[in-house]
Amino acid sequence: MKKETYTAVVLAAGKGSRMQSKVKKQFMKLLGKPLVYYALLEFQESPVDEIILVTGRESIDYCRKQIVEKYGFTKVKEIVAGGKERYESVYEALKVASMDYVLIHDGARAFLDEEIISRSMKGVAEYKACVIGMPVKDTIKIVDKDQYAIETPKRSLIWQIQTPQCFITDEIRQAYEKMMAEEAKNITDDAMVMEQFGDRRVKLIEGSYENIKITTPEDIVIGKALLKMRRVKRKTFQWLRTLHH
Repeated sequence: MKKETYTAVVLAAGKGSRMQSKVKKQFMKLLGKPLVYYALLEFQESPVDEIILVTGRESIDYCRKQIVEKYGFTKVKEIVAGGKERYESVYEALKVASMDYVLIHDGARAFLDEEIISRSMKGVAEYKACVIGMPVKDTIKIVDKDQYAIETPKRSLIWQIQTPQCFITDEIRQAYEKMMAEEAKNITDDAMVMEQFGDRRVKLIEGSYENIKITTPEDIVIGKALLKMRRVKRKTFQWLRTLHH
């Protein structure tokens, strides 16, 4: 029986205008490492077979020398130039993705972990199209154009969507090709492409409330706290493991 293979696409081509920084968001330092380093590290240490890193054309050399080579990310097989919009960047990566399944991840989500990757891989193998997310905690209101509340949907039916978003590579590539041919607008995530241009229902898989996206300066403060907490947990786990040995 043929072993199923997995590509991780890490998106790091955005400008990050809401961050109000001269340094592009994905390259801002978080505890001494570029933001995108953390997602690449998790995929490097995971069972995925290859990584495709998408960045701005002007940043390809920087990514190759100062991130991929510097930190020994040997699973990064391609560094490709992205487009102006997120969906254009994904499409460029899908053109060169060669494995059975693809996990598409925003590089600004630095708090990916092995459990989320494992659930993503198992989920896409079972359901063929799945995305990571979490049930919302807050009450959500639908408003009209004047910001008056017109509907309160059931909270139990609403999820906040995260990444990775995972698909059979050929199927999501074909859905993207249809979308690009029709010049569709207002595409906000990969699941939306599959919903509108593919033939699969998309399954929701539980992620983590810690799997936040770094978008604004306030997120940097939260991100540093999360990373420090992870370091403490990792050191504690390593210490406990030495006791058992």
